[in-house]
Amino acid sequence: MSGIDATVTEWGSLEVAGGRARYCKIAAALAAHGGQVDVMPFCLRVLTENIARNLDATGADGNTALAALARWPASAAVALPLFVTRVILPDSSGLPVLLDLAALRNAVAEAGGDPTWVTPRVPVDLIIDHSLQVDHAGTPNAMVLNLQREFARNDERYRFVKWAQSALGGVRVFPPGTGIIHQVNLEHLATVVTQRDTPQGPLLMPDFVIGGDSHTPMVNGLGVLGWGVGGLDAEAILLGRPNTIALPRVLGVRLVGRMQAGATTTDLALLVTQRLRAHGVTGDFVEFFGPAAAALAVPERATLANMAPEYGATMGFFPVDTKTLDYLRATGRTDAHVERVDRYCRANHLFRDADASVPVYSDEVVIDIGDAVPTLAGPRRPQDRLPLPDVVQDFRTRLQLPSEAGGFGINGPVCVDDKAHQQFGHGSIVVAAITSCTNTSNPAVMVAAGLLARNAVARGMRPPSWVKTSMAPGSQVVTRYLAAAGLLAPLEALGFHVIGYGCTTCGGKSGPLDADVAATIEREGLVVATVLSGNRNFEGRIHRLARANYIGSPPLVVAFALAGRIDIDVTRDPIGVDANGNAVMLADLWPDADELAQAIAATADPSLYRDVYANAETGPELWRQLSAPTSECFAWNPTSTYLVKPPFVVGRVGDDALPERVVAARVLVAFGDSLTTDHISPSGEIPAASAAGEYLQSLGIAPKNFNSYVGRRCNHEVMLRGTFANVRIRNLLVPGIEGGMTRTFPGDVMMRVHEAARQYLAQGTPLLVLGGRDYGSGSSRDWAAKGTAMLGVRAVLAQSFERIHRANLVSMGVLPLRFATESGWRALGLSGTESFTLEGVRAGVLTGTPIAVTATGDAGSIHFVVTADVHTDDERRILLAGGMLPAVLQSIEAPVNEATP
Repeated sequence: MSGIDATVTEWGSLEVAGGRARYCKIAAALAAHGGQVDVMPFCLRVLTENIARNLDATGADGNTALAALARWPASAAVALPLFVTRVILPDSSGLPVLLDLAALRNAVAEAGGDPTWVTPRVPVDLIIDHSLQVDHAGTPNAMVLNLQREFARNDERYRFVKWAQSALGGVRVFPPGTGIIHQVNLEHLATVVTQRDTPQGPLLMPDFVIGGDSHTPMVNGLGVLGWGVGGLDAEAILLGRPNTIALPRVLGVRLVGRMQAGATTTDLALLVTQRLRAHGVTGDFVEFFGPAAAALAVPERATLANMAPEYGATMGFFPVDTKTLDYLRATGRTDAHVERVDRYCRANHLFRDADASVPVYSDEVVIDIGDAVPTLAGPRRPQDRLPLPDVVQDFRTRLQLPSEAGGFGINGPVCVDDKAHQQFGHGSIVVAAITSCTNTSNPAVMVAAGLLARNAVARGMRPPSWVKTSMAPGSQVVTRYLAAAGLLAPLEALGFHVIGYGCTTCGGKSGPLDADVAATIEREGLVVATVLSGNRNFEGRIHRLARANYIGSPPLVVAFALAGRIDIDVTRDPIGVDANGNAVMLADLWPDADELAQAIAATADPSLYRDVYANAETGPELWRQLSAPTSECFAWNPTSTYLVKPPFVVGRVGDDALPERVVAARVLVAFGDSLTTDHISPSGEIPAASAAGEYLQSLGIAPKNFNSYVGRRCNHEVMLRGTFANVRIRNLLVPGIEGGMTRTFPGDVMMRVHEAARQYLAQGTPLLVLGGRDYGSGSSRDWAAKGTAMLGVRAVLAQSFERIHRANLVSMGVLPLRFATESGWRALGLSGTESFTLEGVRAGVLTGTPIAVTATGDAGSIHFVVTADVHTDDERRILLAGGMLPAVLQSIEAPVNEATP
């Protein structure tokens, strides 16, 4: 291994199945710089190994990073150049990644280079799980019909995937119907320890995955390092660039106590989300420890880790221990593989023993898991946790409030009749979905849902007719163990038929409501609710007609489906009546603890996992029948409305990309706190009356064939029209109005956001966005940044940014600028109608000096400063190049141009 400093990188060897294998010693790498491994959090030990093993590629930068890590916890701020072992992508972000790579191949070929240079250097798995919609539900043939409809909608997209798999190389595809990306990762793909063949022999290393979905940290529950990034970052990683991050803070979360009877892991996850979001962990690593953490099984750990983006952290890590080995065995991994994980992790200080000393953390938080009680989170955010008795009053209070005060914005007084629970009206539940890898990966809560359903069926209960019920497990294993336990039939009897294997409702693909139900909601302006076992309930995400959305455990989803309403206290009020007209309480249906434990134990059958995943890459017959071209460069169809060559491969350069001054800029849109990427770029239904819907209709596409925003993410014309156009977005330039509207200045004319952007662009006016705290929370959706950039926005000024969206803005050449004080734009007296001049922009990005801003309006000028929220030199280089793809293209073109006569 030439070029590696032997005093820093020391190699050990282990006996594993098939012979001996080498590994990079973490303790030695730290000791070479005077550090000690025992004080270091386990997640940072994995990063240390990664940097030490890859010093050939990182050189001086790697040595600087190791020296900083060795000083933990007194480490200085430093960039960590990391090389992942694999990349994992859902189709929602994966297809845009592949499309960008196809466009990059064209650009390289046009520059006279070899297009095959654009080939993944890192293994990538693409799991097609985000395109399935719940068109059919509550019937035995729903799954077959939904799969047929999925293929009919996405034929062109799926053929493109097959082209990419063949042409690009290194892309493994798991076809529709396999399961949800993070559950497939947990149950099948994750190795914990990876073995690679090298010229020096087999080499062992920790599994380290980067995903194009923000819930990639779910695999942290298995002891695998990984987190979500935007698609542009994933593209750079695939093309061999290191994933460079700033050395993070590591928050230690000590879990203590015991769970209360009746509480589930879902309730614990919502408690952790609330506590950590309030503590403030944006961009931090979170590492769980303590006696209660050690007692949690891997599926329970994975539920907590999955919610990392909801509490704001980069990841939520559980180190490898005996529970990890138990899970690997239970899910069908081989004995040889489990032994390799055990030996390597123990030898390299990555195995947490029961008596191991506690590492030193940047900060610590103690959470008593006994504080978890049966809970829903809502009606708009996962961190808005409500113990069950509090749900009804919170809902009724919000009915009376305007939207600006946290209410539902109903016009006029609302009459609430406690005796009207069997009538359809405010508070009725229209969607009840057992969905999302967050909970369907946990047999405990799935079995609990099945047992509650069995008890309800025995009493002759059924959900009201207006409730659309569905079940979309994260893998086929769930269906098999529920069927084996005799619990699938009672779920189906309540309408929870398996409608397919994908993200569905959790990702905004809940499908249509009954036509009469939808018409009544719109005609009467009703505030109706959804309940799902998912991880996100942002406004407009689950269904555009539902203003109140709640997250809960699978058994609570079943319970509220039976009740048919959200505005009752299910701990005190009956949730329904049985066949004899007798009132039935939730406690009457809740599963017995002993029976639940016995049923859970029966789900740990390794043969189920081996059978399900033996042919997972083959896919259904509909997938096998698809043909695709095999050319090196993709043949773009100029009439396609799905696959359109993206315009942002070549971006601004030089002073135009990063000027010193921005003059006479205008605010396109302005927002308060907690603006999500769902607000910025919706994922679900494309309304016929929206700008995107009207555009598609102008092309002759009927609304029934719109597909979703996810399905159209490879068409930038659709996506830019959808940017800042969520049906529930509230642009404070147009107070009291929901949807994608804004005002233009001077002139004060109201129009759609994309039309305003087009008008400003024609005038040569640079654009800004104003935001509050936690700007860009939620999904890793790179289209939230792509759309922002395509509208002509040069900078977003906010009080704070969520990690992934901040990085996505940088990757699109959009400046994330933070107000120098916590006051924000409204406290400064800004209205958003001013003309803005920014001075010292380039210097502020490159050196961190404050950027002076002058906002001039009718009442005079307001002066303040902002700082560039840029973390590494790599990000500064990206901004200088005008974005990630232009930076990659420039790095390719330089040697091409030198070689060209």
